[in-house]
Amino acid sequence: KMKKFHKSLKAAGSGIKETLIFERNFKIMLVIALVIVGAMFYFPTSRVEKAILATMIFAVLTLEMVNIVIERLLDFIHPGHHEEVRIIKDLIAAIVLIASFGALIIGLIIFWQYIF
Repeated sequence: KMKKFHKSLKAAGSGIKETLIFERNFKIMLVIALVIVGAMFYFPTSRVEKAILATMIFAVLTLEMVNIVIERLLDFIHPGHHEEVRIIKDLIAAIVLIASFGALIIGLIIFWQYIF
């Protein structure tokens, strides 16, 4: 069982490495996430606020990974331009955008008192 678990961890690590090498948007989101983590510890945020911010960070990064997977799968299934594929890609990108806006609003609610 440990061998299978180790193999799963190795595969996940390969996926993260692939993402960090080839996915610009994910790298940008990761930099923003690191800035937010720094701010969480710089400002006197509560444990609950830290937990909420961490949840939003992981939600946005996870949704971006799902976006990446769906886009790559669609490119594999339908190489070239296809209108339905474009619509699906736009929809999944919209999901990430909505989550990002939600994270931004939560971040502003939490950090507003420290910044302004």
